[in-house]
Amino acid sequence: MWVTLSLLSAILLGFYNVTKKQSVNNNAIWPILLISSITGACIVAPFISGSFFYPDFFKSIHLYVPKMSPHEHFLIIIKTFLVVSSWVLSFNGLKHLPITIEAPVRSTNPIWTLIGAIIIFNEHLSLLQWIGIITTIAFFFILSIAGKKEGIVFSKNIWIFLLILSTVFSAASGLLDKFLLKSMDRLAVQSWFTIYQVIILLPAVFFCRWIKKKKDRPVFHWRWSIPAIGTLLILADFIYFDAVSRPGAMISMISALRKGNVLIAFVMGIIFFKEKNIRPKIIPSIGILIGILLISFGS
Repeated sequence: MWVTLSLLSAILLGFYNVTKKQSVNNNAIWPILLISSITGACIVAPFISGSFFYPDFFKSIHLYVPKMSPHEHFLIIIKTFLVVSSWVLSFNGLKHLPITIEAPVRSTNPIWTLIGAIIIFNEHLSLLQWIGIITTIAFFFILSIAGKKEGIVFSKNIWIFLLILSTVFSAASGLLDKFLLKSMDRLAVQSWFTIYQVIILLPAVFFCRWIKKKKDRPVFHWRWSIPAIGTLLILADFIYFDAVSRPGAMISMISALRKGNVLIAFVMGIIFFKEKNIRPKIIPSIGILIGILLISFGS
């Protein structure tokens, strides 16, 4: 069952990437971030309030959000700042880059997580993980060569830099998750993190829109893909946590299966966005995915 749930989570993440690309094309970034976050908050808010007023019922349906200490809330706020920073950078990068470039670059997250784990948790890599890292870096270099055919020079492109920085922030959030989930309820972390997103983004959005003159503000266009971003992410993460909690679930296998979202995003980029120069990107994208799978299986 946990394998099926992992695959379903990967499919949802793939469509999540597609809705992001559909939303940010020729559109203002900040309102998209805010609306998608509000959508997610509207989904989890009933769990928080219901757990407070009707704890027994929400425990019976496995949607109970336990109370948390001020210190635990503070740690979740730190996680939220990391994720929001990652989103701001990745949304801007995705707006200016093909999804067939963005998805493989963002999939390198496990490499940055491993580097952090070595530094922070003093972890040691297995031979398979080293092979995975070398494979991923090699095919990342090949992908950068393919990107030049579209005028994207990885070493000079600011949007590629933002995507990489976004991935580093995301990896830092993942390392913090490893620490938080040792002692905190998974649903509580996910629910309060989603609420704090809105609290952080609200002033940021109004400030960024206010400091720009009206004529210089990017025009915002409503699209139904915008609330779909928050909905798909909540569902994908909820199913992922369910898979992890199943008896006999192998976290390395689950992580590997979730990387299938890269292939979904790649195919959707071809079908929906009619992206060009696909053939030179196929081999390096698959190579990066293989490298990430080796890292996951070597854990």
